[in-house]
Amino acid sequence: MEQAIVAGGCFWCTEAVMKDVIGVSEVESGYIGGEKPDPTYKEVCGGNTGHAEAVRVTFDNETISLADLLDVFMGTHDPSQLNRQGNDVGTQYRSAIFPIEGQHAEAQAAIARWNADHPGQTAVTTIEGGEWYPAEDYHQEYWDGEGQRNPYCLAVIPPKLMKLRKSFQDKVKAG
Repeated sequence: MEQAIVAGGCFWCTEAVMKDVIGVSEVESGYIGGEKPDPTYKEVCGGNTGHAEAVRVTFDNETISLADLLDVFMGTHDPSQLNRQGNDVGTQYRSAIFPIEGQHAEAQAAIARWNADHPGQTAVTTIEGGEWYPAEDYHQEYWDGEGQRNPYCLAVIPPKLMKLRKSFQDKVKAG
């Protein structure tokens, strides 16, 4: 099992997508890339901690490679938007990859592949470091619970899941 940490806007959205990817056994929402130790959701949403809303994905690299997982990540959000995803605006919603030891080259390659596949667009996805802080319990598995009743989630997550199923058919869990 390996882990990867990515940020692509609202962590509820990224978590929902990653949970449907083959080989993924766990997705944890959290914060990374900022200065304040152990930030809260309210602090991160305020945009003053420097953290991004992110997910830490645990996956079986014999089922899905890191390269393929990063391609799914890049392909299911808009990495050309600086510090925003849709109506979510601020550095906490930036597109970023936080490579764990030995993953830096794969992160660079994923960004390069996305750029090559999207002429006229450039990914602003950053490659960063930082300490991981799990989000509060009520953010974990949000789409599977409260998110199904949240109007924001109902507007944003289903189109991302449809994009996953359309663009990455062979990477989606059955059923």
